[in-house]
Amino acid sequence: MPSLTRAEATARGASITVESYQVDLDVTGDVERFRSTTTIRFRATPGAETFVDVKPRRLLRVRLNDRDLDPALLTDGRLPLTGLAGTNEITVEAEMAYSNTGEGLHRFVDPADGETYLYAMSFLDDGPRIFAAFDQPDLKAPVTLAVTAPPEWTVAANGQLADRPAPGRWEFAPTAPLATYLVSLVAGPWHVLRAEHDGIPLGFYCRRSLAAHLDADADEILTVTRQCLDRFHQLFAERYPFDKYDQAFVPEFNAGAMENPGLVTLRDDYVFRSAVTDSQREQRATVIAHEMAHMWFGDLVTMRWWDDLWLNESFAEYLGTRVTAEATRFDQAWTTFALRRKAWGYAADQRPSTHPVAPEEVADAAAGLLNFDGISYAKGAGVLRQLVAWLGDDVFLAGLNAHFATHRFGNATLADLLDSLASAAGRDLSGWAERWLRRAQVNTLRMEAAVDADGLWAEVAVTQTAPTTHPVLRPHRIGVAHHTAEGPTRRFEVDLDPDADGGRTPLPELTGRPATGLLLPNAGDLTFAKIRLDAASAAAVPMLLPGLDDPLARALLWGEALDAATDGERPVAELVALITAALPAETEVIIAEDVLALSRNLVDRYLEPLARDAALLRIAEACRALLVGAPAGGSLQLAAVRGLIGATTDADLLHGWLAGAGVPDGLAVDADLRWALLHRLVVLGGAGEAEIAAESAADRSATGAERAADCRAALPDADAKRAAWEVIVSNTELSNRLVEATAEGFWQPEQAELTAGYVERYFAEMPATARLRTAWVADRVAAVAFPRYAVTQSTRELAAALLARDDLTPGLRRRVVDLDDDLRRALVARTAVAAVGA
Repeated sequence: MPSLTRAEATARGASITVESYQVDLDVTGDVERFRSTTTIRFRATPGAETFVDVKPRRLLRVRLNDRDLDPALLTDGRLPLTGLAGTNEITVEAEMAYSNTGEGLHRFVDPADGETYLYAMSFLDDGPRIFAAFDQPDLKAPVTLAVTAPPEWTVAANGQLADRPAPGRWEFAPTAPLATYLVSLVAGPWHVLRAEHDGIPLGFYCRRSLAAHLDADADEILTVTRQCLDRFHQLFAERYPFDKYDQAFVPEFNAGAMENPGLVTLRDDYVFRSAVTDSQREQRATVIAHEMAHMWFGDLVTMRWWDDLWLNESFAEYLGTRVTAEATRFDQAWTTFALRRKAWGYAADQRPSTHPVAPEEVADAAAGLLNFDGISYAKGAGVLRQLVAWLGDDVFLAGLNAHFATHRFGNATLADLLDSLASAAGRDLSGWAERWLRRAQVNTLRMEAAVDADGLWAEVAVTQTAPTTHPVLRPHRIGVAHHTAEGPTRRFEVDLDPDADGGRTPLPELTGRPATGLLLPNAGDLTFAKIRLDAASAAAVPMLLPGLDDPLARALLWGEALDAATDGERPVAELVALITAALPAETEVIIAEDVLALSRNLVDRYLEPLARDAALLRIAEACRALLVGAPAGGSLQLAAVRGLIGATTDADLLHGWLAGAGVPDGLAVDADLRWALLHRLVVLGGAGEAEIAAESAADRSATGAERAADCRAALPDADAKRAAWEVIVSNTELSNRLVEATAEGFWQPEQAELTAGYVERYFAEMPATARLRTAWVADRVAAVAFPRYAVTQSTRELAAALLARDDLTPGLRRRVVDLDDDLRRALVARTAVAAVGA
């Protein structure tokens, strides 16, 4: 179906004003379809022509004002409307199809107990798969929903329940004006917990098979929710602007969560069924805070078009991290942001597909979907943190509150926000916005230091550079820290002038001081920029890093080391040596987990097989050392164990832990850890289909089914690979999550010879696969099924040939462009190592 263009949305928005939606759904029918009746009241320019969006299995009846329209007029999800009056009413009756892709009205049967659950996902343009709509962000209107469902079910929606006039009938109060992509509901035999805070009704929903796990974590989830609401009420003059705040943990969700006002939906992986680390709990808290931030940024004030996606996601990312750090026990959330989230942003901003935080043109809704990436989230949040450092927090918050007051329950643009911020600041922000929001790519801040004959710094400076493809320098307010083994850290802030000669800013504060320890640019992580240490500081890192008491400083130094290896400026072997030296002393679980995860990508792809084996041996040794010093039963112990499982080739150890032998004190070998152990054994050839089947029989859950699909795809067996590949490229019966799990397991560095024949097949078959699936699922499968470990020039040549075609979906093209660039980096790194060896 064609994607709505910006020009079409502008024209429709100029000709009509939507006054209300009344949606009536009947989900008591068969397992494939449901009934939908939508009545829309809207005003129009008399005589105007437009269209309404509806994507049914079968369109039954359409009545516009006093006349019936021919359902056969429906073309590509659009029904033309002509001869409009000043005031209009249209009623659309249709049969709609359930989905198994996390889009539209998703239907899920729980393998644990056979119960059926439904949830609605209207984002980005999937609302018309549920109800007829003028489906664009700037045509907001109140929504009144009614649902007929099995009497024993529970149904919830954006609005408050108003009436239950008969068993199985649920009628909800009209909502505040909503964008159509925010309309949602859940229906099924949900387990429900209810509470209230500060006059706001709260609800928590999950499948019955997860009830015990939600109950076990209810206090923490409720506490985080209350703390975040309180903090947002302190920050914003506008209180929470909707009638209730429900959070539904739903199965087979595509995204992490969705900010439907009054009914946030989150993937039910956040209802933890096994032991997890504190960083996973922090991530859940941050997601809760992120979605709550959307209640103001996105729901109260909505972007006018998808070019201002950053007004939703960048602000939710920034405020989600900030509020988590300020209001909850997870006070190191900015450390996580510095290491994990910004690594995502830096990677996205250096790829060929990079784009501005606020692009000037997004041609259609499909193009908007492509921009849900590390730039719209992490880079945008980093830019906002820099804006706060530059303007001051009081000015920033005053601007936001003015923005909410001006555009309450309406729509706004970048220009609108800048007007509010500029008024609060008393200065023009257009130049700042041009450099930071309208221009792509990331700056690098390089520390330079010259030492005199007495061992004192003769001159210290920070030089800002930009890639030649995007030659923009930016104003940065940064911290600079001097860390030594002998004394306390010295830190000061400095403004970097983008127009200074050569982008170079001297730091006279350090001149004449003893040139010891290390110098850290961007201390405090106030700006979005890659950093590089001077040579002496880089050499001092292995000695000083383990003893630094500031987790954020450690995260920044790890991030610098990882990024330098990613860019090929330092060998991966040097990073592995740093892991060996410093990881065993790490006390912050998020740092340990992310260093292991981020470095593993480099080890698996940047190193030739023999070098990779040696590196994994050293990483396993570092994990063993971390495990020895980790408190029994704690997060750090679990992180060390997971790292060891992923790196070891000791099948006896893995078998022993599965059997309960030699398990470290305090470690619970629960369902998720058992799957991790089995997966590694499968990859190593130490377990097979019989063991997978036995584990599946013991874990008849949706998560167990996904883990089993991953393991079966990872089997080092030709028949297993053949079956997995058919799932990846052609199976539309399995749900989105099972297909993705299969794609995740398929490629393994240890199985390069076995999967070599599938490298060419990926490039030959993925275009048809992308057209077979919905855009969201197709893009995800294209990414995880890419032959990422086939680091050869021939793989890049296959990618180039594919990209020369003119029939690729936009999502497939972007994924292949970016993943091919990752291969380019890996090949450069391997070539550099080979050249040194020669």
